[in-house]
Amino acid sequence: MATVSSFSSFTHEISASSSPGEESVRVVIRVRPLNEKEKQDERIIVTQANESKGEIEVQNPAALLSGRTGSESKKFSFDAVFGETSTQQQVYDMCAAPVVESVLNGFNGTIFAYGQTGYSAE
Repeated sequence: MATVSSFSSFTHEISASSSPGEESVRVVIRVRPLNEKEKQDERIIVTQANESKGEIEVQNPAALLSGRTGSESKKFSFDAVFGETSTQQQVYDMCAAPVVESVLNGFNGTIFAYGQTGYSAE
C-alpha cells in the first residue's frame, strides 16, 4: 500500500517596497518534487500547484488512495505559487531579487524561508 506525504515548502517574504513607508508581507509556497527515498517508499503527491491562479490544492489522502478525487480537496490561495518543476532561480527572481534590490537602495528588507528541504537523514 502506498503511503502519503505532503511536501510543501513555504516562503514568507517581508519585502521593502521602492518608497519609504510602504511595506508588504507576501506569502509564497513552493511544492518540491519527491526525493528518492519518498519514491522508494511509494509515496504519492497530495498537493498540486496552480501557478497561474496562485493556488495550492491539497487532496484528502484517503480519498486519493481509494480513487475518489476532487470532491475532498481543499484549495489555498497565496501571493505566488511555484510547482515542483520550478527552479531555485525562478524563486529567487520573483521573491528575493526585489528585496535585495530594495536593500541595496537603502530600505529594510527581510526574507524568512521555512519548509522541508527534501533531505532525509536516517
